[in-house]
Parts: sequence; C-alpha cells; structure tokens
Amino acid sequence: MRIELDETRPKWRQVADILRARIADGTYPPGARVPSVVAITEEFGIAIVTAQKALKALREEGSIRTEVGMGSYVTGRSPH
Repeated sequence: MRIELDETRPKWRQVADILRARIADGTYPPGARVPSVVAITEEFGIAIVTAQKALKALREEGSIRTEVGMGSYVTGRSPH
C-alpha cells in the first residue's frame, strides 16, 4: 500500500513527520524497531535515498538510533 504524499513539501520531510507521529502516538514505542529503509520505500512509494534522508532526520533529532546491521530503534526521547 502506498501513501499519497503532498506535492508541496519534500517527500523525506513528510515521511519523517509520519514516522515521528507514529513514535509520538506509541505505534513505535521506546525500544521498538522502526521499519527498514526497504519497508519505508515500499510503504510510501519513494526512493531509497528519500527513505534514508527521513531516517537521518529522526536520528539527528534523537528520536531514533541506528545500529549498523541491526536496524533503527526508537530512543524514548520525545521528537523535537
């Protein structure tokens, strides 16, 4: 299933906002693994680089941490 994204904002930002909202509402609770880059590209119908940029934004704000070869996990810190 693909989610329709708004044409007026960068797709990576929209995806980051959706993932941030899922963290905030408990869909992805602290310690939970967030979807992989591949899963995000499939869900949203976006390019890999776009999914990577969305995850990078969440990582930089401290909402998730990434363990190489293991995936990305919710840190428990509230999104900025």
